[in-house]
Amino acid sequence: MAFLLRGAHVVDPQVGLDGVCDVILDGERIAQVGEGLDAPEGAQVIDASGKYLVPGLVDMHVHFRDPGFEYKETIETGARAATHGGFTDVATMPNTDPVTDTGAEVRYQIDRARHAGLCHVRPIGALTVGEKGETLAEIGDMVMEGAVAFSDDGHGVQSAGMMRTCMEYVSQFDKVVSAHCEIESLTTHGVINEGRASTRLGMFGWPALGEELEIYRDIELCRMTGCALHIAHISTEKGLELVRAAKAEGLPVTCEVTPHHLFLSEEDITDAYDTNLKMNPPLRRASDAAALREGILDGSIDCLVTDHAPHAPHEKDCEWEIAFFGIVGLETALPLMLTNLVLPGTMSWSRLVEVMAVNPRRALRLPEVRVEAGSVADLTLVDPTAQVTVTEDWLQSRSKNSAWLGATLTGAATDVFVAGRRTMTDGAITPVPRVLR
Repeated sequence: MAFLLRGAHVVDPQVGLDGVCDVILDGERIAQVGEGLDAPEGAQVIDASGKYLVPGLVDMHVHFRDPGFEYKETIETGARAATHGGFTDVATMPNTDPVTDTGAEVRYQIDRARHAGLCHVRPIGALTVGEKGETLAEIGDMVMEGAVAFSDDGHGVQSAGMMRTCMEYVSQFDKVVSAHCEIESLTTHGVINEGRASTRLGMFGWPALGEELEIYRDIELCRMTGCALHIAHISTEKGLELVRAAKAEGLPVTCEVTPHHLFLSEEDITDAYDTNLKMNPPLRRASDAAALREGILDGSIDCLVTDHAPHAPHEKDCEWEIAFFGIVGLETALPLMLTNLVLPGTMSWSRLVEVMAVNPRRALRLPEVRVEAGSVADLTLVDPTAQVTVTEDWLQSRSKNSAWLGATLTGAATDVFVAGRRTMTDGAITPVPRVLR
């Protein structure tokens, strides 16, 4: 199938594009990029005037709960949410049941994603067997089956010696370790940031130091082993300062941030005890959120991720202390970035593309996707004027635990192309089963 996307505002800092032009897709590839292009015979012409065309968005930190917790999310429903949010690629964390710690588990996820026919699912393998932090997982086997990175996300590797072993082994395969930084002996019982909110609401606090000490430790292990290190869901100003210093030294360190850590803080948690504001790591101080916003603008933070964490109603509609951590985020990430940063003029479209498409691909060692002839046609078309109201019906995820239920946001993806196939058309999901590679 061929498409002519006419009159889109194309933004791709990799090739210096930031202006209106036409783009022709033919099969899996981009055939032409230019002005006044003629439609090939049989091509479908799409009027993209007023919209932005960018390289396909990539979320390198999601939880699809499959296998083991399909009542929260499956590969198929997660892929629907990803596509609805404008993503062509997602990297799934390994805290499933069984844990994704073998090549067979990696292959299962890839096969399920191909059957769904919506987006590329890139499994992240566990560092240790069962994510228990005791025995090195089958890293080589998982690499052979398609694992793109390694993490014990949800726990973090508590032993520095074990983490060193993991990093030494992963570095042999030129893969990245995504580190969930949490010293559990400091965060035990913590359910909210330790500070004003924990005091005000009378709940056990989760100190920022529990994250920052492990960021420091893992940066030093990166220095020792030479393994590429990616700090997951950074949430504190001090943690960001540590990453900045490591980068200044030339260490192979990158980091990511979520929309909820950019745009929410502990001050948003009231005596209503809305459990959709319970996160891991927790929402920090307003000053931390401000520092993180500055970090994503100045390049200190490499990637915007969602940490998409679906949970069933009974796991969130309960007392704060026993409610599960996390929220869904795939479908609100782009609208939140547009509403809060891009459309007000604080962030450029080029920077948005860097943090949501270019840098995550680079961190995961995925092939580049560029808006140029010959590149694979993984593309996202965005309407910056679209008004979306976040409701349970609007969300395509199986779970509805969003911190932004009821909010109206401006800007959203309307169309998604994966290997030249249109998997979302004017906001409607259009899967192409069994054809994605």
